Amino acid sequence: MYPNWILQRAYLTPLRSALTYEGQTWTFQELNELSMKRARQLTALGIKQKDRIAIMGPSTPGLVVMIYACMHLQCEMVMLNRRLSRSEIAYQLEDSEAVTVLVADEDAEKIPTNTLSYHLFSTVENSFEQVVDIAKEWTSTQTTSIMYTSGTTGFPKGVRQTVGNHQASATASVLNLGLQADDTWLCAVPLFHISGFSILVRSLLYGNKVQLYENFDADAIAQNIIEGAATYMSVVAVTLERILHALEQRNALASPQFKMLLAGGGPVPKDYLTRASALNLAVAQTYGMTETSSQTATLASEDAMQKIGSAGKPLFFNQIKISEPNAQGEGEICIRGPHVTPGYIGRFAQKSSTIEGWLHTGDIGYMDEDGYLFVVDRRADLIISGGENIYPAEIENVLLAHSAVQEAGVCGMDHPQWGQVPIAFVVLKEQISIELLHAFCQLKLAKYKVPKEIIVIDELPRNGANKLLRRKLVELLPSDI
Repeated sequence: MYPNWILQRAYLTPLRSALTYEGQTWTFQELNELSMKRARQLTALGIKQKDRIAIMGPSTPGLVVMIYACMHLQCEMVMLNRRLSRSEIAYQLEDSEAVTVLVADEDAEKIPTNTLSYHLFSTVENSFEQVVDIAKEWTSTQTTSIMYTSGTTGFPKGVRQTVGNHQASATASVLNLGLQADDTWLCAVPLFHISGFSILVRSLLYGNKVQLYENFDADAIAQNIIEGAATYMSVVAVTLERILHALEQRNALASPQFKMLLAGGGPVPKDYLTRASALNLAVAQTYGMTETSSQTATLASEDAMQKIGSAGKPLFFNQIKISEPNAQGEGEICIRGPHVTPGYIGRFAQKSSTIEGWLHTGDIGYMDEDGYLFVVDRRADLIISGGENIYPAEIENVLLAHSAVQEAGVCGMDHPQWGQVPIAFVVLKEQISIELLHAFCQLKLAKYKVPKEIIVIDELPRNGANKLLRRKLVELLPSDI
């Protein structure tokens, strides 16, 4: 049995700052009292302990309190991505069989019209209270959160994350990073995503403050890093670049008090790591996924420059192996550990999450001679051209090293002679001719890897965690190429 994290944290450090948002701060005691009240209000509205409910809203204190209230009730929370379409949300509600939806007022219009039961946050906040017996202990197998994967299989899968999964992930992370009472985690990633939700879990287990942003704000975050008002932050490659650009524009360095940017969601271009080093900004690449409740491997800060491009070694309780490696040692990354999901819900409820105890990730990578993991790409995104394997991330990294390119995405296009050829999409910082970008690629890449076409667009398709959706790039291909 584990203690109710919210009650235990409020008991241990009641007056310590827990959450900061737009200049206002709440202590752990205050968050506990607010979430206990909200739990009683949810009970009065008919929500029962251990119900499966869906929840959707922007990353604000109101959502944090609602999440904690549901945790008090031991509800299974289906964390809805508010950036999805109505039809995508409808699929998740139907598949999850959630008994009701808790939705922020500003997101009410996103709820499908045939949804039988939902409650606005304002309705909950203004309702009567009903006495409920809040459990002081939780079981390790209790499902806390459910998050849908991005759906490379055609249908998104609802992934269960248990109390034990989250606690194992948070414990492994702190054994790697260390812990001080005044550490602050800057959260500018959505709370409906595993990277954001895990920050709340760490806050409760570690007793650290979360500085919450509703939306990513590069200038405000850069200022925060300059001042050292926070110590850690989770980013993906695209948000890392925006922070680097903001710091470079100010000709400013990161404060010594700021300890680390944890970069996940895919390989980070080496150029970004070099730029970060020049700004005294420590960046640790991480590797994790929804099925592993956040991090599985993280590169230790002291290895950052010696092992550029690596996601590090598995965290303390975790194991990684490469399945069916080729001659270069590249194969599918497989994971085992207490942070791995016990399974799925809905249409995939009967699908095992592991094979002989190992989670098969669908990612391609290799381990070097020192045991460091290098993530090459998604297997589903692999381009096979004339029998040669082409990893989109390799081409993207080359394009991103050019000073005129802000973002890059690569996908494969069918070709009568070669089977597939790579096509690149770029978002530019400054005007440059396509011919010059092609020439740049030709200097850095083998001929068969040079993009057949480079297409300039205003923005790349991304999911709620700002991860590039390469399968969506195929839909953007012009009909005349």
